[in-house]
Amino acid sequence: MFKADNWTDYELLDASDGERLERWGEYILIRPDPQVIWKGEKKHPLWKKPDAVYRRSSSGGGEWIKKDVPEEWTVSYGRLKFLLSPMGFKHTGLFPEQAANWEYMRGVIAGRRLKVLNLFAYTGGATAAAADAGAFVCHVDASKGMVARAKQNAALSSLPGDSVRFIVDDCLKFVEREKRRGSYYDAVILDPPSFGRGPRGEKWVLEERLDELVNSISGVLCEKPSFVILNSYTAGLSPSVCGYILGKTLVPRFGGAVCADEIGLKVKQSGLYLPCGSAARWQAE
Repeated sequence: MFKADNWTDYELLDASDGERLERWGEYILIRPDPQVIWKGEKKHPLWKKPDAVYRRSSSGGGEWIKKDVPEEWTVSYGRLKFLLSPMGFKHTGLFPEQAANWEYMRGVIAGRRLKVLNLFAYTGGATAAAADAGAFVCHVDASKGMVARAKQNAALSSLPGDSVRFIVDDCLKFVEREKRRGSYYDAVILDPPSFGRGPRGEKWVLEERLDELVNSISGVLCEKPSFVILNSYTAGLSPSVCGYILGKTLVPRFGGAVCADEIGLKVKQSGLYLPCGSAARWQAE
């Protein structure tokens, strides 16, 4: 498992009966998690003292029940800072397990001015990590709101002004234009949603488009690329499937190797790790 173990401003305190008990900075949140299928007594005392709880609705969706949590607050990961807020569909604006990939990228980039393409880039956690490590990042997402939040996170993290280019666009269409323009990248980060729509209503279903996506990004990689990361939160896509798709497309052309595994967070109460999705990494030799 790829483990995100270096947080100080985030803790997964406990997980039971379909819910996570989390500390985000000084605030305690309870959120649903479909991976938490086990039952058990909720012994941690903070189960009874949350600052906000997300409750699902029987008709779909849900809502935050807030007590003392503010509309926005900030957490840190090393030098990086991120703005959080209770969002729709239980989200906070950050996926803490992705810190496992941030640490991996830091090690590969290691101060080099690599040109990195971050697709489906959300609020810019990976963008901030790569730029802070020395890379230039092209950050692409179809949501104006998420790109605006990513810009705020970049400013909070004091990233150099010339280290990130922010773009609101459909990711596949952007990649196709980059190929026509002859723009090439040393690395690509892919964090595609399971379902979604582009800025003009373009439909996206990951299982139907992932192979096309990986083939497409192979066309914007430079002659000797450094790495490609593929994340998936889709239940039907195992780490091995993600790794296979990367391997069959990239290894014959660029060599290197693929490593794929679950990505996870340690549950403080039990000492066990909660799987939070899949990640596959292709890296040059």
